[in-house]
Formats: sequence, C-alpha cells, structure tokens
Amino acid sequence: MQRKMINILGQTTRRLVSGQQIRPLSVSARRQEIFKVQSAEDFDKKVKNSQQPVIVDFFATWCNPCKLLTPRIEGIVGEQAGSIKLAKVDIDEHSELALDYDVAAVPVLVVLQNGKEVQRMVGLQDEDKIRAWVAAAVKQAK
Repeated sequence: MQRKMINILGQTTRRLVSGQQIRPLSVSARRQEIFKVQSAEDFDKKVKNSQQPVIVDFFATWCNPCKLLTPRIEGIVGEQAGSIKLAKVDIDEHSELALDYDVAAVPVLVVLQNGKEVQRMVGLQDEDKIRAWVAAAVKQAK
C-alpha cells in the first residue's frame, strides 16, 4: 500500500505503509560538545583557547565513581544547549595535565573560562548539585 504525503514545502512524496499510520517526526540533535582530550596540544586548542566555558572532567577508566558521574555530567551538559562544553581527560593517559591542575583524586570537575580555573568540584555528587553547579558556571560566563 502506498500513501501520498505532502511535506512542509508542498512537495508530494509517496511512502510504503504496511498497515500502520505514518506520523511525521521532527528530530534534531542536541547541541552539545563533549570530547575526549587527545593530547596537550588538543587541550590547549579546545579548552584553554575556547571562548565558551569548558568543564574538564578528570577521570580514570578504573574509577567506579567516575563511571557513575559520566552519564550525569553528560546529560546535564546536554541540557545546557551548547552554552558550555565538556572535555574528558583520562589521568592515566594525560598525567601531566592532571598534575598541572592539582588533581590528587578522581573524579574532579574543573570549569575553565578563557584558560583560567573558575570553579572546581571533587568527588561524585548527586544530579541536583551538579546541575546547580553547571548552571552557576554558565551564569557566571554571561
């Protein structure tokens, strides 16, 4: 069975339908920037030279609290619609960056703006506390 559809531009299209009603869906990607730091040069380029505030997540693959923090912070950064970035730094791969930012235990979240540390959060926190912390960082950046 074919069904005739007219899209928003007035163009006619035909789609095969197997006994189900067709629903138009609008899907847009969340505007978020989450990236893993690959090198010290990459950190300088994407974090220190960023015009937006950047949360740097210092983590380790063997760290269980880090594993619990990851979906929380990524979801909260996604809610901010691109107004803040998240950079993930594995302390085992980039120990020099961890030393530069005095990371003695993980997880550690550091907000950098214009290459300078603005805020710091150490340890696993609940979502409400992280959300308020991120919102404060975004507000301070404006």
